[in-house]
Amino acid sequence: MTNRARGLLLTLLTVAAGPRDLSARGAALTRYEYAEPHMGTRFRIVFYAPDKTAADQAARAAFERIEALNHIMSDYLSTSELERLSRASGGGPVKVSEDLFRVLAAAQEIARRSSGAFDITVGPVVLLWRRARRQHELPDHESLAKALEKVGYLNLVLDPNARTARLLKPGMQLDLGAVGKGYADDEALKVLARFGIRRALVAGGGDIAVADPPPGRKWWRIAIEPLDSSTNAAARFVLLRRAAISTSGDSEQHAEIAGVRYSHVVDPRTGLALTGRRSVTVVARRGTLSDGLATAASVLGPEKGLKLIKNTPGAGVFYAEERSSGVSTYEYRFPPFVLVQPSGPIGLRTTSRKRSAARTP
Repeated sequence: MTNRARGLLLTLLTVAAGPRDLSARGAALTRYEYAEPHMGTRFRIVFYAPDKTAADQAARAAFERIEALNHIMSDYLSTSELERLSRASGGGPVKVSEDLFRVLAAAQEIARRSSGAFDITVGPVVLLWRRARRQHELPDHESLAKALEKVGYLNLVLDPNARTARLLKPGMQLDLGAVGKGYADDEALKVLARFGIRRALVAGGGDIAVADPPPGRKWWRIAIEPLDSSTNAAARFVLLRRAAISTSGDSEQHAEIAGVRYSHVVDPRTGLALTGRRSVTVVARRGTLSDGLATAASVLGPEKGLKLIKNTPGAGVFYAEERSSGVSTYEYRFPPFVLVQPSGPIGLRTTSRKRSAARTP
């Protein structure tokens, strides 16, 4: 399930510097764009601000917030708060920060609603499949069975009153790769809002969260690339504001072993990597939610995945799956696709790569 590379490419086409409006203080707003590597991917921030000094300060604060979250949620940094919690598995309750508790609570809710198709305790299994992709050799049954014994979201117990987390079994390993970047997007938008910047977008790999749209526009325009981006199929565009969009797939991280294509996305209930080509794009009110739901729906498959989205207020899904007869698509409550003229503005591209929350490139 975790350490996932997103299957579709999300391409953001932003308006070129042209339309300008006035802030509450009467200053004209100008477009600014920033990018930095964090959490094993490239974070991009696009927003409109009255001047460069204000823009630089806001962007710096947003990136510092993302990096701080990286040190909380990483399963690559031995000093992270998440890793310290994992090392305490099998012991008593551990007091955790507000940020980590909120992410754990959000993840547990998605796990419960998906009957374990989404599960951040899947770390021991993910480690086996990371090695399998590097060595192009499937995990042996014994190792996989032992790893699965340490997996199960019911073995993560949260106490909201004491703000503690407890991992019931020794050797458990948490992995926030399927929810961490979405949370970071949400938090970066909050930082920008504290600086008075509300026309903003934050993109962490394949997870994108948007606030109010650019000046003179009603929406941010997001392009979803076809399942097989090597073809000449045209991208599909959706219009968003005050929402988030995430894609789960394997276009960039997968391995072919003995002629079978294995995704980096792992089913935590069986310990097996998904096979075949599929890509699931979810729109939700927050990046934390769209991030986790995209992975959960990918693991569940079209029928159960769409049911999960139907039961989530404000969420929509577009599901693409390759079959022998071609690519089949399913959708529910997903924003309508729109046509874009070829002469439209060139924008920035964010690859839909979903790694765990703290790998550095």
